Amino acid sequence: MQLLIIDALNLIRRLHAVQAQRHQHEATALAATGAALSNAANRLLVQFKPSHVVAVFDGAPVGFRHHLYPEYKAGRKPMPEALANYLGELQQQLWQQGIDALLSDTDEADDLIATLASTLSRHGKNSIIVSTDQGFCQLLNPHIRLWDHFNQRWLDEHFVQQHYGLKVEQLVDYWALTGVSGSQIKGVPGIGPKRAKALLLQYNTLDRLLASNPQGKDENTVHTHQHHALLSRQLVKLVDDIELGFNLQDLRYPSPTKGS
Repeated sequence: MQLLIIDALNLIRRLHAVQAQRHQHEATALAATGAALSNAANRLLVQFKPSHVVAVFDGAPVGFRHHLYPEYKAGRKPMPEALANYLGELQQQLWQQGIDALLSDTDEADDLIATLASTLSRHGKNSIIVSTDQGFCQLLNPHIRLWDHFNQRWLDEHFVQQHYGLKVEQLVDYWALTGVSGSQIKGVPGIGPKRAKALLLQYNTLDRLLASNPQGKDENTVHTHQHHALLSRQLVKLVDDIELGFNLQDLRYPSPTKGS
């Protein structure tokens, strides 16, 4: 079994941004986005030949992270209204290609994706996540891979080592220290990528760092602001045990009930 998981809005918003630059009229840009999405989906299906496939949409504007930290994703540029109103049409288009849409009123798409991939992984089954979101790198293991469709590359362990200089299992602690600017997650004040990397290379984990006696300025900073670090870690860590409420067999591809 191999499940292809498409981070739908990650794909659609990038496709639409290109088409909006190419076409002056909104309706034309939306139609072109639909055509580009169809082409991208077909390419992915041919390339990876999945036994199961799903497109995961973000249906939860306010989730547990917003309650923990009201500034979460504050100020992020909203989706263009015309595109938001067109998502139903795009979901129907994907359905006609044999790809079901998954969204939740309470859970973010990232957590749904993490749950799908991790559930299969725990049973020794494989999944490919299609997204440019490097936050999914925290999920990487022999059964979970991450594909950047736009750059046609794997975001894998080698990428993590090259880009961050760390192991996959250190990424959540790394982002807990540095924060994630795109989501307005602050991290620890004064701890940027270089300092976070150095600390994790020395202590391996945030928990070990916090359990140690601080030896220098950066260690003291993290100890002083450990609440920020622990909150940030809770925000960046993906939830992988959501009750999905459906059978994975419903995502079989090709399905005889779709695309006709």
